Amino acid sequence: MGYIHDTAMSQFVPPTAFGYSAGTWALAVASNVWSLDRTAADAAFTIYMPIPVPSNSVALKGAYLKSVELMISISGAAADDFVAATAAVYKDTLQATAASGSGTINTAAIVTGTLDTGHDTAAELKAQDEHRIVWTLTTPVWIDNDAAFHFEAVIDGGAATVVKIFGGIVNYTLRL
Repeated sequence: MGYIHDTAMSQFVPPTAFGYSAGTWALAVASNVWSLDRTAADAAFTIYMPIPVPSNSVALKGAYLKSVELMISISGAAADDFVAATAAVYKDTLQATAASGSGTINTAAIVTGTLDTGHDTAAELKAQDEHRIVWTLTTPVWIDNDAAFHFEAVIDGGAATVVKIFGGIVNYTLRL
């Protein structure tokens, strides 16, 4: 088998892979397009998107994470808030062992990055619209076998705000 160094890899993350912290959510389909829909409610919630790309214990191999995209729509009414600082990629450090009862088997820390210029303010993020939010790592990173990554965003929905998650895209270099 030959060497692979592909700088234009992307991985779609379907809405069924997402998690959320609160609210009533249901899968929906319209014109063969699937979404995860949140019933309108005046409350805050966190969206969780796993980043399912290959890791490697050998340095400079596997996936070199560059950016993450979130595809959502906000309708009914603008969200009360969607803080740009809460939309970010997190590195999950997977501990080999933890002290019994310590509760620290894994830890998570924000990775430095920026939102695209069309979504770098709360006003742009919370507006009624279809959004393809791009979050780019300041310094792309090779994913080690003792780490995982995920994307989070906190949205404070208004009483009439409906949020639909259509999926996400992870952009990376693959080296094997």
